Amino acid sequence: MADSVKLNYVVPPDDFTRAGEASSAVKKTLKKLGIHPDVIRRVAIAMYEGEINMVIHAQGGEITVEIYPDRVVMVLADRGPGIANIDLAMQAGYSTAPEEVRNLGFGAGMGLPNMKKYTDEMQVESTLGVGTTVSMTVYNPA
Repeated sequence: MADSVKLNYVVPPDDFTRAGEASSAVKKTLKKLGIHPDVIRRVAIAMYEGEINMVIHAQGGEITVEIYPDRVVMVLADRGPGIANIDLAMQAGYSTAPEEVRNLGFGAGMGLPNMKKYTDEMQVESTLGVGTTVSMTVYNPA
């Protein structure tokens, strides 16, 4: 592998049928690069949760993934309404998803908690009315 492989994806707004395309594409790329299966699983889960959050709350956004020999770094950025209380949003079961989204089986309030659970490092930066950026890292054991 070169020093790193950089991938970029656009997450379309309000399209639950396409949510997950970026995480699936990254999963395929990681498999081709011979990355450890546990790393692949953790990256795919964290990214999928982030994609769903972007569709539900933020009118889509952009994901940048950088794959290094020792880690996978994902940056998910949107221009949505922002998160008013990050600590509250990180609590399992807390959700601001509308009823119609919950009726589709999404919005159970596990997105951010699962993103944190399946990554080694995670930072959330959010400004109301501007958007949210979530940076996540999963380390690849040598």
